[in-house]
Amino acid sequence: MSEYKTLLQQKAELDARIAEVMKTEKAGAVAQARDLIHHYQLTEQDVFPASGSKAKGSVGAPKFRDPETDATWTGRGKPPNWINGKDRAPFQINLTA
Repeated sequence: MSEYKTLLQQKAELDARIAEVMKTEKAGAVAQARDLIHHYQLTEQDVFPASGSKAKGSVGAPKFRDPETDATWTGRGKPPNWINGKDRAPFQINLTA
């Protein structure tokens, strides 16, 4: 067998061992994370506070809501079609409620 084929076989064996060890260690890490979450009563928001945010910075709280679709808009940037060119007063979110 050529050295190249021997090395490829060794690589395949190592890849299989790596996958096996990774699976075992990952299961241990998941169990440890679950224990910590349970012990400290952590929520998703505690662990991933920026979850769902795709913007680099904070875009602010929504100030307008479309009553038909519940879509919101902060008042920054290009207005969405549901509010564009319309009186914005009826769409304002009452923040004091």
